[in-house]
Amino acid sequence: MEGLDTIIHQPVRLRVMAALTALPPDAQMEFTALRDLLDVTDGNLGAHLRKLEDAHYIEVEKKFVGRKPHTYLAATEAGREAFRRHVKALETILQQVKEE
Repeated sequence: MEGLDTIIHQPVRLRVMAALTALPPDAQMEFTALRDLLDVTDGNLGAHLRKLEDAHYIEVEKKFVGRKPHTYLAATEAGREAFRRHVKALETILQQVKEE
């Protein structure tokens, strides 16, 4: 379908982008909070995040808090725009179904 983003279209990645684009542009979400929100495993989420990061849709930042490593995630402007286009394409499909 025209307008659908094959990277975002996969269900877990769609949910990741929905969660991250719901944040203000300068906000981040911690990996564990996103994992718990989506109810996925660390490995599953990590694989999807790599795909989104390779597409430059998200930024991954690793920091130490005390002695513990923490991973923070944020949608990039390119990712936010790709998500908007994808949602618009989905809305177009839904509108066409409603008109039938």
